[in-house]
Amino acid sequence: MELRKKIISGDFPGGTRLFEVPLAEALQISRTPVREVLSRLAEEGLLDRLANGGFVVRSFTFADVVDSIELRGVLEGTAARLAAERGVSAGGLDQLREVEARLEECFGDEPGDVDFEAYSELNARFHTCLVELSGSTVLQREIERATRLPFASPSAFLSISPEVMAFRKSLHIAQEQHRALVSAISAREGTRAEFIAREHARIARKNLEYVMFEDPELILQVPGLVLVNT
Repeated sequence: MELRKKIISGDFPGGTRLFEVPLAEALQISRTPVREVLSRLAEEGLLDRLANGGFVVRSFTFADVVDSIELRGVLEGTAARLAAERGVSAGGLDQLREVEARLEECFGDEPGDVDFEAYSELNARFHTCLVELSGSTVLQREIERATRLPFASPSAFLSISPEVMAFRKSLHIAQEQHRALVSAISAREGTRAEFIAREHARIARKNLEYVMFEDPELILQVPGLVLVNT
């Protein structure tokens, strides 16, 4: 979705007003698909509808991003607890274990040797599997809604250059938590699984704080973070 890419990359800063006709002309497409895209982006939370027609690109505060990450942690924690307490099929647990094992293979012998591209893809798959194991379609729907904002995604900060040592170190902690989550769900330890999943989301919050307050030049590398007022 070209318009979405332009918004999360900062081509349309927060506060920019968007209208169907000019956008259709700029993108060289008809108004109907533009209207559909604008409505979809409003549902994702990237746009706000204007009372007199049109849309405006949303601006976010630092607290908005923190709350989005915290909400994801709460929901994924609930999913992990339900998976542990309700029990999961052998096939479902094997699938989660397989993804965790493949994540382990992303780490080389040296401390900073990580295959970031493979890790990012597998990390997203691990989170998807975790939520599916809860067996709750309600939770799956709400987590999907909570992660529509790009900076709230489980892999949002994995787009940062792998040369940044702080993020390479955080991956090792995250992987320890992946292993612990598999263990807790397998042992049907609901409270432990929920706690680990919520702590796991806090890594994203720490990464956010690092980017915003210690190395702001990295803001452009995290999808959607340019929309945050600093």
